[in-house]
Amino acid sequence: MGGSSIGEGTLSLGDFVASAKALIEKWKVIDVEDSLPDWQWKPCGKTGVPSEEEGYLALEGVYRNPGGRHAQSSSESVHIYDYHVVYSFSYKVPVLYFQGHQADISNLFLGGQLLTLDEIKEDLPSHSLKLLGESKWTFITREEHPHFSRPWFTLHPCGTSDCMKLLLEGVENKDQHVQYLPAWLSVVGQARCIMSPGNLETTEDQLPRSN
Repeated sequence: MGGSSIGEGTLSLGDFVASAKALIEKWKVIDVEDSLPDWQWKPCGKTGVPSEEEGYLALEGVYRNPGGRHAQSSSESVHIYDYHVVYSFSYKVPVLYFQGHQADISNLFLGGQLLTLDEIKEDLPSHSLKLLGESKWTFITREEHPHFSRPWFTLHPCGTSDCMKLLLEGVENKDQHVQYLPAWLSVVGQARCIMSPGNLETTEDQLPRSN
């Protein structure tokens, strides 16, 4: 896609798809909690015809106890989260969309009431709340999901390209498109407690702070 450059912290749609598929494979071999499901690529064509170039990454059905602890299965006190990574044509960067809902123990295939932002923050451990407060590029907003036309919570992408320039410094040019999403998610995942810090080789110390 014209105008996008990984060296500038952005990436093309084609590079996003390639990096997404590389992340899916890497996720299968890194040391993550057994309770976490696998990332999946979900084709989603706007014309109604699924396309490999029109889709998103999905990590769905993540059970979490209050305080950010991952749970093995549903119970009355457990919340269930879905995470989607969608390509932004405006910013030319990935954007994390997410929502949580109460576990419906009467029917595990149906979600209960959607969680509010305050309820979501109560589920986060202290290090994730600290990161959300200090980082200038992980603040939460609510926007329409590009593929579902319904409001989801999202981490705003306005500062993503600046941060990614720093995270990809020193990475060989030929490897940058493959390393982009793992580097991005290793930091964004800490803000949403998707994984333990360090699993994808980036730490919160590398993230720019707000003034």
